Amino acid sequence: MPQQEKTVIITGGAGFIGSNLVIHLLENTSWKIINIDQLTYAGNLASLGHYLHHDRHHFIHANICDGQALTEVFQQFHPHAVIHLAAESHVDRSIDGPASFVHTNVLGTHSLLDVSLQYYRSLSVQDGQQFRFIHVSTDEVHGSLEKNDPPFTETTKYAPRSPYSATKAAADHLVRAWHHTYGFPAIVTNCSNNYGPRQFPEKLIPLAILRLFQGEDIPLYGDGSQIRDWLHVNDHCRALQLIVENGIIGSSYLIGSGQETTNRNLLEMLCAALDEAQPRSDGQSHSSAIHSVSDRPGHDARYAIDATNIQRELGWKANISLHDGLRSTLSWYQENKQWWQDILKKNNALQRLGER
Repeated sequence: MPQQEKTVIITGGAGFIGSNLVIHLLENTSWKIINIDQLTYAGNLASLGHYLHHDRHHFIHANICDGQALTEVFQQFHPHAVIHLAAESHVDRSIDGPASFVHTNVLGTHSLLDVSLQYYRSLSVQDGQQFRFIHVSTDEVHGSLEKNDPPFTETTKYAPRSPYSATKAAADHLVRAWHHTYGFPAIVTNCSNNYGPRQFPEKLIPLAILRLFQGEDIPLYGDGSQIRDWLHVNDHCRALQLIVENGIIGSSYLIGSGQETTNRNLLEMLCAALDEAQPRSDGQSHSSAIHSVSDRPGHDARYAIDATNIQRELGWKANISLHDGLRSTLSWYQENKQWWQDILKKNNALQRLGER
């Protein structure tokens, strides 16, 4: 079908990456977006702003474990693609309570695959050739790297080390099994640490920003020597659009910026940006608010991504530097005070620490 008639289901479209993806696709394509979200603690319709009522955006309040609700959505909207983002995503929460991660990330993915496969089998040959299922996952499924190890590639073995990453690994395997067993047109993506606007403030960067705004200390796990590859969410959204349009069925794509830094250095960069934008009245650097706390159990030392495959096949590369991305992210939180204040009223987000 012509591009202007493309309909895409996005699960988790009121979350961090999901809301940014919805907005990106409404601004940069003519696609109709069907947004399915259960609106758990990290889902927020306010993140969509006026796009919530865009004439090409349709919001469905549903749980991906509810097969009947999903079936009705597929029957009503006849999608050309599914981008599966809905997930429990915070490592600390998975350590405290893994059951909800198994339920959503594994059983929910199975439910969505089951309904999607039945829908795919009902399509004509022509429509079936255009259908795509994009499963969005994490680089954490590959475990931890040492400082001098080569970055993860699409052939790196799976070695998840937290309940969160184990459930995402299980979901990845389910998606690949559906492709190989049933000929289901699926693609798996694994991204590095995302950051940017609209991120729920339990993750490292928004947590630090909001604590700084409120004059509170920033907790840092251990000595902060853990190394991460930081990917701006807008770069990630561009990659996902390209994968829907041109990704090879059955392939996997690792999506990362190649911008590795330690957690401590990341926070120092963020504090330096705030020193410029909003200096402290006492003349000290905001970095004086950083203080170490007991490390997370089983904390992975390093994640790093080799994005050669997606660069070669689809022509994608990250465009936003960490320096610029941190400053634009800081500005967004400064300009959207009501958004994060409302979240803090409803959640105890600032008591959480982690990176994801």
